[in-house]
Amino acid sequence: MWNDIETTNDLLNFNITAEVAAELIKESEGSPLSIGISGNWGVGKSSLVKMIGKSLAVEENSDKYAYIEFNAWLYQGYEDARIALLQTVSEKLLSLSVKNKTALKKAQEFAKRVNWLKVGKKLTPTLARAALGFSLGGPLGAFVGAASSFINNKTTPSPEDWEKLCSAYKALSQDTLEILEDKEEENSITQEIQAVRNSFQDTLKELNITLIILVDDLDRCLPDTAISTLEAMRLLLFMENAAFVIAADEKMIRSAVRSHFGKENISDDLVTSYFDKLIQVPLKVPRLGINEVKAYIILLFCELEVRNSKFSQATFERVKTNLLVKVRESWNGVISAQSIVEIFQSEGLEEFDFINVADQIACTMTTASQIAGNPRLIKRFLNQIRIRQKVAKVRGMTISLNCLVKIQLFERISSQAAFDFLYSQTYESESGSPEFVSEIENAISKGEDYHSPDNSWDSSTYYEWLKISPRLSEIDLRPYLHLTKEESGSLAAYDELSVEAQEILAALLEAAEIDEDLQEGLRLIGIDESSKIFDRLYRRASSEQFPLSSIKSLINLPLAFSQHEEKFILILNEIPANKRSAPLMPTLGRFSWCKNLLIEWSKDDNTPKKVQGAIKNILEDE
Repeated sequence: MWNDIETTNDLLNFNITAEVAAELIKESEGSPLSIGISGNWGVGKSSLVKMIGKSLAVEENSDKYAYIEFNAWLYQGYEDARIALLQTVSEKLLSLSVKNKTALKKAQEFAKRVNWLKVGKKLTPTLARAALGFSLGGPLGAFVGAASSFINNKTTPSPEDWEKLCSAYKALSQDTLEILEDKEEENSITQEIQAVRNSFQDTLKELNITLIILVDDLDRCLPDTAISTLEAMRLLLFMENAAFVIAADEKMIRSAVRSHFGKENISDDLVTSYFDKLIQVPLKVPRLGINEVKAYIILLFCELEVRNSKFSQATFERVKTNLLVKVRESWNGVISAQSIVEIFQSEGLEEFDFINVADQIACTMTTASQIAGNPRLIKRFLNQIRIRQKVAKVRGMTISLNCLVKIQLFERISSQAAFDFLYSQTYESESGSPEFVSEIENAISKGEDYHSPDNSWDSSTYYEWLKISPRLSEIDLRPYLHLTKEESGSLAAYDELSVEAQEILAALLEAAEIDEDLQEGLRLIGIDESSKIFDRLYRRASSEQFPLSSIKSLINLPLAFSQHEEKFILILNEIPANKRSAPLMPTLGRFSWCKNLLIEWSKDDNTPKKVQGAIKNILEDE
């Protein structure tokens, strides 16, 4: 199994981008710098950030650079993200200053001011309530009450008054005591913020280092946490001897900005500029091509072989180096399986099955929208393969790795209806090998055109999938499909949804109409999670034979993201002609991207007359 956490073990040539970012920081020579690492969920932003830190770690011993990692998501729900970031910086400055008395004094001043911001935030509303005459609870309320009573008492204070005041004072938290004891001046909020910046700048100047702050997982945070972290970063941005490296999915950050401003009518330009003003140098995580995906799959399997003692770590490192060099030099063509085999042969290694597997599936795993070369999804896909291999072994099932990969790939890229068709045809066949598969594979071998065996297979995706080795017409598919049925719960890990996405899915499952609020919610969670919701709603609609309520619920997805329009049209094409609903036509007629479909349905003799009439009225009204 392969873990699903960030790593500095580079299997994707990300070190090139990491070294570029590290070089930019070095070349800045202490000038303010902010670098944004952007990319979708699972593409490797966190790993890239760690690789940048690793590239800079070599320089840290020279006392020129120091870096800290801050993960905003870890503090969500437990700590104010702004204060958490400032305290993390403060602790780093204190640790760097232990051998420099002047710097230590300045770092302590910065720490004290950060503490003021932390406690002041909690204290200000409480004191404001006291000023307005409200009663206060807790230790602070007891202290304020005791002190007020003591001060207002015109007679000589009694021992009981003194004891009450002292007890209330001792019950105060240390942070509150520091506020009451150490605050020497009353500054405006503007002065307080400037004081924080000045003490931060003075400490770095005295230490004569560049502090690099690596901020990760912003796009996993709820909008309030994401914005709070950005606001804290803004306090320290664009200052001498400070550099920020910020990893986030830009689409998620823009959604967070919109959520932060609530119902304010802000333009797209304003949303864009909010984030862009924080970033001087934008860097995108490189998108993987076929060669990168092929090498990645092979190297993941190589890691497994090292753990199984098939070859040594040193051999793996040489194979990795040679393969990644070949990937870097492959801009003018696809790396062949034979050239990869030669790398293994040069190390005295046998030709492993996984080389051919990677060669066969790399193209589909790169181009299929459900995977799109996403490293995390590729790793989860391979983990599922390993699980199913183990299940098959325990049950005494003889299976081929190549065939298992091919069937699981189909499970991932197919619609539910297309998968159900393969499943039913397999079990209707005495041999476990569907006749339609044999017919298509024979047509492929002769170079003939593809003819869909069913409406659900009316896509070139399935034709390309059948081209992948091995041929299935000579294989009993029942053991493989049995594994997919038994392990379908595990495959749900691919579609894991955040809490927010689960809530939107639940609302959509209940909805039977177009809902603008739900569309806004979909935009906030982003295209990736909305795609997972789309798939789940589609499965329900398909299993229920496409009732009107399910279709109207599903249409919220393409209205939130135009990327879903084509998928929605494909789903509508799966509806049997006699199931097309006249009440649905006015809804579809509202959208220009449905027009061609309606024209096709109006010309289809199998479309019910009532539906044809509804479509005709819509087209005439235009």
